Amino acid sequence: MTDRRAKSETHDCGGEAAAYVLGALEPAEVEAFRRHLEQCAVCRDEVDILSGVVQVLPMAAPQVQPPKRLRRRVLRGVRSQPGPANAVPRQAQLRFPPPRLAVATLSAAILAAGAIFAGVELSGGGSSTRVIQARVSGVSGSAQLRVTGAHGELVVRHLTPPPPGHVYEVWLKRPGANPVPASVLFSVNSGGSAEVGLPGALNGISKVMVTPEPQGGSPAPTHAPVIVASLA
Repeated sequence: MTDRRAKSETHDCGGEAAAYVLGALEPAEVEAFRRHLEQCAVCRDEVDILSGVVQVLPMAAPQVQPPKRLRRRVLRGVRSQPGPANAVPRQAQLRFPPPRLAVATLSAAILAAGAIFAGVELSGGGSSTRVIQARVSGVSGSAQLRVTGAHGELVVRHLTPPPPGHVYEVWLKRPGANPVPASVLFSVNSGGSAEVGLPGALNGISKVMVTPEPQGGSPAPTHAPVIVASLA
């Protein structure tokens, strides 16, 4: 048995590795843990493993602005995870779990954070979506503008395709100003459907309009709007 393996089997650690990589320790605890790392190869391995998990967390869920109380709740959950049955009191020794227990503790914290984020969004903490029914004229079909925060998505169903050699172009209109191109050209599928994201923010926009234009689009509308969604 190697010295490293022997140390791993006799070393009695608690939940500090997971708390360390999550930034949950107090300054004095951080310093004590770093001193411990200098002497403990097992805990250094645990920190390496858990650090890799933490680094990919930002890509594992949609980015939202959490409430200030979230960090306290997650860290409280981490600290509440039970340590080994034979762990010595905190006052006597820093406690560091075996790698599997540390990973399980961190995983529990991740799941708790995900549940809290979901609760925030379901309870209205995230941006809500407003659906605006658009007016369709000169063609058949229906259209609606879905606005989430300051961003919009145009959804059309059973819409008549643009004339041959033409494409639908989206325009944005501010009060008292001429429509300007939204830099969006689209057509519809065989069922007359399309879902078109609008680039940029809709702040200050009073209407979103659609006209059929020659392929490649136009700098100004050349046809009466077939779709008008009023945001005001």
